Amino acid sequence: MNDYYADLGVARDASPEDVKRAYRKAARRLHPDVNPGPEAEEQFKKVSQAYDVLSDAEKRRAYDMGSDPYAAGAAGFGQGFSFSDIMDAFFGQGTGGRGPRSRTARGQDALVRLDIDLGDAVFGAEKELTIETAVGCATCHGDGMRPGTSMRTCDVCAGRGEVQQVQRSFLGQVMTTRPCMTCQGFGQIITDPCYDCSGDGRVRTRRTLTLKVPAGVDTGTRIQLAGEGEVGPGAGPAGDLYVEVAVNRHPVFQRRGDDLHATIEVPMTAAALGATLVMDTFDGPQDLDVRRGAQSGDTITLRGLGVTHLRGTGRGDVIVHTMVQTPTRLDDEQEELLRRLARLRGEERPEGRVTNPADGGLFGKLRDAFKAR
Repeated sequence: MNDYYADLGVARDASPEDVKRAYRKAARRLHPDVNPGPEAEEQFKKVSQAYDVLSDAEKRRAYDMGSDPYAAGAAGFGQGFSFSDIMDAFFGQGTGGRGPRSRTARGQDALVRLDIDLGDAVFGAEKELTIETAVGCATCHGDGMRPGTSMRTCDVCAGRGEVQQVQRSFLGQVMTTRPCMTCQGFGQIITDPCYDCSGDGRVRTRRTLTLKVPAGVDTGTRIQLAGEGEVGPGAGPAGDLYVEVAVNRHPVFQRRGDDLHATIEVPMTAAALGATLVMDTFDGPQDLDVRRGAQSGDTITLRGLGVTHLRGTGRGDVIVHTMVQTPTRLDDEQEELLRRLARLRGEERPEGRVTNPADGGLFGKLRDAFKAR
């Protein structure tokens, strides 16, 4: 009979932890994948057989008393030697022994889109949000069973949730563990599923939430609502709900960062003489002081009337671009007045001045104004 203690390199009074530690060390050194060759393979079989005996209390007791540890019917090396022992040797844990898995699991996160107006982004708003998600079943309270019934222990795995299968390999007979297909790894079988949720413990329904949209959000901003997503199987903890904001296009203002840009058409006479115009903003009507001699592309800034900063304090600006409006239709009197003005200004035979846009002409002003923002 083999000296299993010598094969494994441990004393006869070695503890189970000492035995396991010695086997891990030897298995890493002698495993055929690490140390190929017939000699190493033979030594690996010896230490594996020694571990199979010394790690089992019954077999070790029989061996210490001088009996054959396999007399009870084990057929040589590998009987009872499981794949989890190899995994334990290399990774510190086996693949088996997990037991039945829980029917309760965390639910998935959900993503919905919310369309808002630009004014809601400027100041923030409260919105009613209707969503369709999974919620816990009120009939069975999440256990998936019809009221008044109970689960039955799986006959195949005896409630363990996993079954073992012996396969032959170059190591001998290797035992693998896998989830039980009959009970799907739960160990228990629902014989009478709930008629509302069909045993899932949750149902889909519409519900309405009140969402506080913070000031300063923009298209693409996501708001996280913890625990408002899908309820998990078995009425498990709910995931999170993510609300992605989309800001509708505004007929007047265009947002750039936290500034709001708009264009106002100024009559030619107002641009020449200067004027005060009124413009509607999100803060109500505001006076716009058009300076004397204003040109197309000039800007007027209304400080602090833009979008609220999402992170921080204060607001952006409203930036108004002027566009001088030239009349296209003149009556006789108006035309005579303009011709008289041209004579007074010496512009009866004007000569146009050609410039490079980069030098500050109209297009350069427009480009620079938009680029600066």
